[in-house]
Formats: sequence, C-alpha cells, structure tokens
Amino acid sequence: MKIEKADRVKKLPPYLFKEIDRMKAEIVEKGVDVIDLGVGDPDLPTPPHIIESLKKAVQDPSTHRYPSYSGMNDFKEAVARWYKKRFGVSLDPGTEVVTLIGSKEGIAHLPLAFINDGDLSLVANPCYPVYHTATMFAGGDSYFLPLRKENNFLPDLDNVPEDIAGKARLLFINYPNNPTAAVADEEFFRKVIDFANRYNVIVCHDAAYTELAYDGYRPISFLEVPGAKEVGIEFHSLSKTYNMTGWRLGFAVGNADVVSGLGQIKSNVDSGVFNAIQIAGITALDSSQDCVIENCSIYKDRRDILVDGLKKVGLNVEKPVATFYVWSEVPPGYSSAKFASLLLKEAGIVVTPGNGFGEAGEGYFRMALTVDKSRIEEAVARMAKLNF
Repeated sequence: MKIEKADRVKKLPPYLFKEIDRMKAEIVEKGVDVIDLGVGDPDLPTPPHIIESLKKAVQDPSTHRYPSYSGMNDFKEAVARWYKKRFGVSLDPGTEVVTLIGSKEGIAHLPLAFINDGDLSLVANPCYPVYHTATMFAGGDSYFLPLRKENNFLPDLDNVPEDIAGKARLLFINYPNNPTAAVADEEFFRKVIDFANRYNVIVCHDAAYTELAYDGYRPISFLEVPGAKEVGIEFHSLSKTYNMTGWRLGFAVGNADVVSGLGQIKSNVDSGVFNAIQIAGITALDSSQDCVIENCSIYKDRRDILVDGLKKVGLNVEKPVATFYVWSEVPPGYSSAKFASLLLKEAGIVVTPGNGFGEAGEGYFRMALTVDKSRIEEAVARMAKLNF
C-alpha cells in the first residue's frame, strides 16, 4: 500500500525548530558542549504556588471529567479580572473569552473559522511560522508584510495594495514581537484599527510577550485602544509569563463573534484543557505577580550581558525592552543561515537564522535569553574567538 500525504502537508516547509533540533543533535553526538540559544523555552521553573495549586486540584476527582471546550467559567472570569487589572480592559467572560490549549492552538485554528479557499491573510514577516501555515491549512494564502528596521519593525499598512487589502480576511500582528523584539504603541494600533474598519479585516494580535519587559517599559494590549474590540481578537499564553510552556494553557479574548467562531472550531476538534491545569491557571492570574517581576529581572541581567557582549565582538544589535529575544544583524558577508551554521559548527552555539521566520528576516539571527548568565558569558567568549 502506498501512503500519500495530503497536498497541504507536502507544501509545508520543514518546521523551523524541528530542523534546529536535528542539527543540534548532530553536534551533540560529536561530544560538543552546546549552548542552546535557539528556541524560546524558559529555563526558569514554574513558580511553586502554581505547582501546589495543580497538586491540590489533581487530587480532586471532579477535575478528571471532560472539561468545557470553551474553558471553565472560573478560569475565564480570572482572565477577565487579570485583563481589567493589567490593561484596564473590561471583558465578558461568557462571550469574549475562550480558553486555549496554549495560544499556538488557538492561532492555528482561527483561520478555519474565517478563511475560505482563495482568501488572504496579511502576515507580518518575519513572524511566528504558525500564522502562515494555519492560513494555508484553511485553504487561504498569505500576503507578507515585511518588517524593516527603518520602520521600527512595524508593517507598513499604507502600502498594502488595494486589491490585496480587499481580499484579506485576517491580519496577523504580534507585539512585543517575536522574533525582532520590537514593540508597538497606541498610534500604531490606531492605524491597525482604521485599516481593519476600512477593509473589513479581522485583526489577530498575538500578545504572548506583554509581561516580559524591562527598563520601566510596560507593553499595552491592542484591546486598550478604542475600537479594537470591534475589529479583533488577542491571544495570550501563560507559557512565557509564568514559565508554563509544557502545561499548554492560554486564552483568546476580544470580539464576541470572532471568539465564538474560534469556539465553534474548537468544539469540533478538541475537548478543552484539563480542569486541574485551569485551576492552577486561576492561581497564576489571581495571585501576586512578584514571580513575573523576578523573571523579568533575571532576563534583564541576561539581556545586558548578551547585548553588551555582541557589541564587543562587532555585531550590530539593539537592546530590546521586551520579550526574551535578542535580534541581531549578521556580520557583513554572511547570510543568516551561513552565520548560524558557523556559530553551531565552530562554537557550539545554537541560534535561529532570521530567514527561518520569513524572507524579510534575512540578514538577522535571533538569540533567546533562556540559559543562565554563565552560559551566556561562555557563548560570548566563544564568539569572540571566531574570525568573522
């Protein structure tokens, strides 16, 4: 019997981080001490009070039943309380909040609710790859909006062709941004809202990194801006904020019709998040946020060591005020892939080549602040010995 994969699978590029893992494994097999600055997976542990909450919830047999696909009411109410306290945004837990199995899941499923064959998503590029692949799985196409340094890594909506904007159903944006670590202000979000209203486009804002910020900077929510809830939805995750990447818990909030459409898809493809994990999520959202402040302090120290070190070895890099990523230009004469390969093979350092996030990422590479200070110092020392 010949097994033939579907065309949508054949069209998939190799998943970026899977390929990085493969290359890393080859180097490790050779006995190299690898410093992995590639994937944004926090090395810091989940705070103890959240773990204790999960332990207690797991002991309760009532949590072992099927959960609601849209999430426990108590969790959605906790999300609404957190949004009100953090951003000043009021949400109806019943109609404007849906629980996700991590924000990636919600982002991947949203186009199934709103994209028909031949429709377009506008996707900022470089970007988290799921925006594009999710659109493709839904039968749509992506029109990429390049993020350029000279435009502060914000998409230039004024230059989207009229015929493209007219076909677009979704606009994917992400601030604070992965991979560039760029941030957006209210003025930019107002432009996004005006664009969405002009062309009847649903805005999908991936806000996974709003709680990782430094130097007194506090990222805003897209939903803080007047009119945002009328045109869009915002995705959040507990993964990076509370070091819960493996727990798979997130949420989407915003326009009730968009939230409902995502919920319809979810009711047909998954059975929700384990209730014990949602109870732990309530603890995370409702408790003191001192653990988040402590995380940011640790990442800030790492950021300073890494950025200062990169500058000393001659790289052109800016110090980010949010996310736990550093986005650096490659040295003259190198492509993104060539420089990432050099670092891996000659220095045992894993970084993510910028072009892995899209064509507009060429000329850059991304480093994650997810190893301790001593390993970052070692990485910088190794880079200083390379001739580039």
